[in-house]
Amino acid sequence: MSRRVLAAAAAALAASLLVAGCTRSEPEDESGTTTGATTPAMSSVAVYLLRDGKVAPVRRTIEATPAVARAALTSLLAGPTDGEQRAGLATAIPGTTTLEDISLTDGVATVDLGGAFGDGADGTAVKERVAQVVATLTRFPTIRSVAFRLDGAPVTTIGGAEGVRVSPPLGRKQIEGQTPQILVESPLPGDMVTSPIRVSGTANVFEATVSFEVRDEGENVVQRSFTTATSGTGTRGTFETTLTVPGLEGQATVVAFEASAEDGSPLHVAEVPVVVDD
Repeated sequence: MSRRVLAAAAAALAASLLVAGCTRSEPEDESGTTTGATTPAMSSVAVYLLRDGKVAPVRRTIEATPAVARAALTSLLAGPTDGEQRAGLATAIPGTTTLEDISLTDGVATVDLGGAFGDGADGTAVKERVAQVVATLTRFPTIRSVAFRLDGAPVTTIGGAEGVRVSPPLGRKQIEGQTPQILVESPLPGDMVTSPIRVSGTANVFEATVSFEVRDEGENVVQRSFTTATSGTGTRGTFETTLTVPGLEGQATVVAFEASAEDGSPLHVAEVPVVVDD
């Protein structure tokens, strides 16, 4: 069998595991027989809620599964937790929305949603709920865009008279209007990190310059830095940098912002609370 065929088969298997369910055998006792009990291993995924109408990623703990895209979307549909709501996060996805099916072909995830997901709402709310789904799924490197079905039927628009067009499939570029100027995608709020703190995300800021501060629990600035995204000033680019904070331990906040060209004041501020483990 050729390497090309083997690679294609491996890619297809990975894609199917990303969205499909799986069965897992029960643990065995010392005699080699099943005990009838399971102790699920835990993992985590990122889901995208809303802050001030813009997508905002949070980490969710899930039972370990190869079907991580399905698990992430299921967690997203559960809505924000009490703690997330207290932190100012919300969702535009109706609480009765159900995940009927999800499949992946050639980088396009096709999502079939039921319940109230397609019910009439103003155009802004529909754009926000669509953006949450697209951002959550396209975080996976194997998913470039998302196609939508409602109750099993393909759709080209979602939402009443002010419907939002969802065909052709939507990628990150098509949800730019619901994406903050600076989107920090790692670390996520509550993550435990070590120095140097690796920070990455996307930005659409003046001259592609993203500034950073690290603040300790008392809000004292212990580190300042900046980096340059791959593009900016009207075009979203990616960024990745490290922030060295020797001796810092415990609660801290990573702050990303655009420094005003006029007076240096922070614009488009993104704050990520973390725990530093020295």
